[in-house]
Amino acid sequence: MRSTGENGGSSAPNLPPQREAVTPTTIELIGAALFAVAILHTFATKFFEHLAHTRPTHAGVWHLLGEVEVVFGFWALVLVVAMFATDGAKVATNYIDSRNFTEPMFVFAIMVIAGTRPILQTAMAGVRLIARVIPLPGSMGFYFTVLSLVPLLGSFITEPAAMTLAALIFADSFFGSGISSRLKYATLGVLFVNISIGGTLTPFAAPPVLMVAGKWNWDIAFMMSAFGWKAAIAVVVNALGATLLFRKELGRLSPADSGGGDPVPLPLVLVHLTFLVGVVVFAHHPAMFTVDVNLVVA
Repeated sequence: MRSTGENGGSSAPNLPPQREAVTPTTIELIGAALFAVAILHTFATKFFEHLAHTRPTHAGVWHLLGEVEVVFGFWALVLVVAMFATDGAKVATNYIDSRNFTEPMFVFAIMVIAGTRPILQTAMAGVRLIARVIPLPGSMGFYFTVLSLVPLLGSFITEPAAMTLAALIFADSFFGSGISSRLKYATLGVLFVNISIGGTLTPFAAPPVLMVAGKWNWDIAFMMSAFGWKAAIAVVVNALGATLLFRKELGRLSPADSGGGDPVPLPLVLVHLTFLVGVVVFAHHPAMFTVDVNLVVA
C-alpha cells in the first residue's frame, strides 16, 4: 500500500531498511560443518567402541574416538588445523590467543590438587568421623555421608573438586567391592545431581551462578537464604532416598576400612589444603593457581 502526502501525492511505503546479506567465510562454513559432525560423533561413540573390539589393529584410535569427553576437543583440534590451512598460521594463532581458557585451566588445577593423597585421606577421615555418628548398619552411614556431605562441600572447594573427591572415595570404598550395577548407576546419577545443586550455597562454586553473581550482586548471604538451604535439603533427601532404596545391599557391606598406605604427615596435609584454598581464592588468575599446581606436582 502507498500513503498519501500533504499535497495529495503518493509517497513510498514505509518499509524497514533492508539488511545486507552476510556471506559466511570459508572457515565459518568449515566450523559449522565440523560442529554438526561433532554432534553426530557424540551419538556414535558406541560405534567406535565396537570398532575397538572388532578391529584390534587400530584399537587405540577407536578407543580414543569412543570417549565422549574427547569428541569436541578432537573436532576443535581439526578446526584449528583447518584454520591454519585456510587463513594461515598468524590468523589461527591470534584466534587461539584471543580465547579465554581460565575456566578449563581452573578445573584442571582443582582436580589435580583434590586428587592428591593428602586431600583424599583428609576427606575420607572426615567422612568416616561423621558416618560413625549415624546409626545405620553396614556401609549405609558412610554411603549417605559421601553422597550428601561431599556435594555440599563443593560450595566451598568448588564443584569439580567435590566431584573428584566423591568419585575417588566411591571408587575406592564401593565400586571395587562387587556391588550391583543398579547401585553403581543409581549412585552416579544421584551424585551428578547432588554435585550440580550442592555448589549453590556460595556464589563462586557453581559455574552458572558464577556467571551472574558479580553482575547481580549475589553474595554468600543471599545465596544461603535464596538457594542454599533449599539445595541442602534436596541433596540430603536425594542421598537418603538412594541409601534407603539400596539399604539391603549397603547393609551387607562392611564399613569402609581406613584405606591403604601410611597416613600422610600433618604438615604435608596442611600444605596441600593451603594450596587447595589458594586455587579457589585465585580462581580467576591462572598465573597464580598454576603456580600452586606446579608446586603440588613437584
